[in-house]
Amino acid sequence: MRFLVGPWMLVFGLFLVGQPVYREAPSSGKRIVIAASTLLDGKGRVWQNTRVVIEGSRIVALDSKSGPGDYDLRGLTVLPGWIDAHVHITSSFGKDGANEDAPRHASNAWATLMAGFTTVQNMGSPGSVALRDAIANGLLPGPRILTAVDALGAPGGTEEEIRAFVRKQKEAGANLIKIYAAGGMRQGKMTLSQEQLNAACDEAKKQGLRTLVHAFREAVRAATLAGCTQIEHGVGATDDDLKLMAEKGTYLDPQAGLLWENYLLNADKFAGTPFFPKTVAEFAPMKDLAPMSQEFLRRAVKVRGLKIVFGTDALSGMHGRNAEEFIHHVRDSRVEPMAAMVSANSLAAEALGMADQIGSIAPGLQADIIALDGDPRKDITAVRRVAFVMKGGVVYKNVTRIP
Repeated sequence: MRFLVGPWMLVFGLFLVGQPVYREAPSSGKRIVIAASTLLDGKGRVWQNTRVVIEGSRIVALDSKSGPGDYDLRGLTVLPGWIDAHVHITSSFGKDGANEDAPRHASNAWATLMAGFTTVQNMGSPGSVALRDAIANGLLPGPRILTAVDALGAPGGTEEEIRAFVRKQKEAGANLIKIYAAGGMRQGKMTLSQEQLNAACDEAKKQGLRTLVHAFREAVRAATLAGCTQIEHGVGATDDDLKLMAEKGTYLDPQAGLLWENYLLNADKFAGTPFFPKTVAEFAPMKDLAPMSQEFLRRAVKVRGLKIVFGTDALSGMHGRNAEEFIHHVRDSRVEPMAAMVSANSLAAEALGMADQIGSIAPGLQADIIALDGDPRKDITAVRRVAFVMKGGVVYKNVTRIP
């Protein structure tokens, strides 16, 4: 194991106290072989006693006869690096609830990567483009980031103003457009009209951008009819709305418990910051939101053909704990364990438009590979025990035993 102080520390002046950066960088084009006794390929298939052959940043073969093995992960469960389809990667606790402190951004990215998430989709926040680019250029260790810049919300503007907004986001470097089409979860009233949603999602398609829509109740149907890419949250949608999403191929990104658990756990830190209640006591009603979300997800999984992806809405207090959401999906919302894994692997990659690059362990794809101490199909809490993390052929974590 080597601890490197790379150029990213010198450029950004970042010193992650208590978080040594373990990075084992293979030489260009180096051949690496990983031995696995149980491998989940990200698409629902299980491989036994195989080996993953990697050259440079990509997987070139699954071949049980390849050798010698560079990493012996037998006894662990090997699977593709997870994808979190909804994070706020620069959100950190501070006096305003979202501290614009670059070392905190780097720390959030590192914690997320160490938890097994090799790709995340960020909903937009100051500093997120710079963080994305620093990681992509090898200046910082962290997950691959796709990000929005500014979000579209009420009042929205005229059709042409909305279209201009979308074009401006692309110019600013956005990978996606985040849209707020409804208020909070309890009320969830539409805040943008059908015509405004039509304009936003149509222009985004013309610009080659995906649209992720914060929506509840009737806003879910409106965003689906507008041809938007993905619905965030979705609570209050009817079974007919969910069937329409399935017919249209609209992705659903629900949350089942970690978000509400985090709000209650850190109420004293959130209280009084923008968009949150002023006092800790006012957070108490949030205890009812997890059961509402779980009941919604239980209904959603019954809809044939509905594409449900894994997203946590990770913000302050959740970075590095993203995998806890799997436990809420499986334990509380009756999602099948394999389906939960696929939702954060190949299905999430498809939703991001990156199925030809990530989300599966298959020849030609990026070598984003993790290993768990335990089998999540039998014990979903195994997601807490990430023993190995490789992203793009670079090993960032390798521990043989987790306490």
